[in-house]
Amino acid sequence: MSGIEYFRGQKVLVTGHTGFKGSWLCEWLLQLGAEVHGYALDPKSHEVLFDQLGLAGRLASDTRGDLADRNLLEEVVKETQPAVVLHLAAQALVRESYECPVETFATNVLGTVHLLEAVRLGDQPCTVVCITTDKCYENREWLHAYREEDPMGGHDPYSASKGAAEIAIASYRRSFFSGSNSKVRLASARAGNVIGGGDWSPDRIVPDAIRALQGGHSIPVRNKVATRPWQHVLEPLGGYLTLASQLALASPAEAEVLASGFNFGPTLDSNRTVAALVEELLKSWPGDWEDRSDPRAPHEASKLNLAIDKAHHLLNWQPRWDFAQTIIRTADWYRRVFAGDDPVRLTQEQIAEYSSRG
Repeated sequence: MSGIEYFRGQKVLVTGHTGFKGSWLCEWLLQLGAEVHGYALDPKSHEVLFDQLGLAGRLASDTRGDLADRNLLEEVVKETQPAVVLHLAAQALVRESYECPVETFATNVLGTVHLLEAVRLGDQPCTVVCITTDKCYENREWLHAYREEDPMGGHDPYSASKGAAEIAIASYRRSFFSGSNSKVRLASARAGNVIGGGDWSPDRIVPDAIRALQGGHSIPVRNKVATRPWQHVLEPLGGYLTLASQLALASPAEAEVLASGFNFGPTLDSNRTVAALVEELLKSWPGDWEDRSDPRAPHEASKLNLAIDKAHHLLNWQPRWDFAQTIIRTADWYRRVFAGDDPVRLTQEQIAEYSSRG
């Protein structure tokens, strides 16, 4: 992929490195030759990919801490002096945000502010990409795709917290990290509904489906008509790496343009219903599914698409795997791991395959 060779030999701090996306990202960075430092809570019980990939022993440092711990964050940034910070740490589940709204806002908004403050106080040249979500937009259930200039918002606490995080990011950029003399270049990246091998999160359709299929049960589907921009986890990660590398290498004038929000979504063809996703998965892993719709369930958006023109025109980034390819590779990873294949080799194999498509 053009530009991401920049990471060879660079110090990179990844927050949320013990999670699903964070583990894939750390593996990719290691393959690129980066010196990777991690900051996150201990993996949750379902977050097994970090251990499957043996990342704890392969990172330059592995700090376990909360985003609420400002002193520890500042200490880690000061000690590692990263050239790039990729901020993924978050409370990332919609349904959990209804159960723990205060914690969700604290982690996703104030936690992001704590990280940006640590970078500001570090007073070192640094490129920062904060990962939010496609759900940060005020969702009006439109058929057309959301663009980067559309208003932030959110019905549920998770979505609202990510919209608020985007506002905080923009404030730090304008207040502290703007102008040709700024040592820090700050952007945000919006993506969501990523799938891929190694995700065992609760209340996500693919992990729920794999658990059911492996156990010989019908797949429970709670919101079959909801439409989402499905993409393989490597798609947005490639976008984050492209954005970070190009922002780091840009001239001051170019950086003023790139230091902004970017959508990383799939092609329009991959905006499918949950039912369509499950039907496609069953082509690779035979089984069946059943409608578990609950009219009393907490609100979740039914339609959500992202416009990716900005990433295409400014970063020369575009999706590489279509909907069917995404499902095939996801199912293949799980099936081969269940059959005894090495998760590290499988993950590296898919990263190499994806990278070769550039």
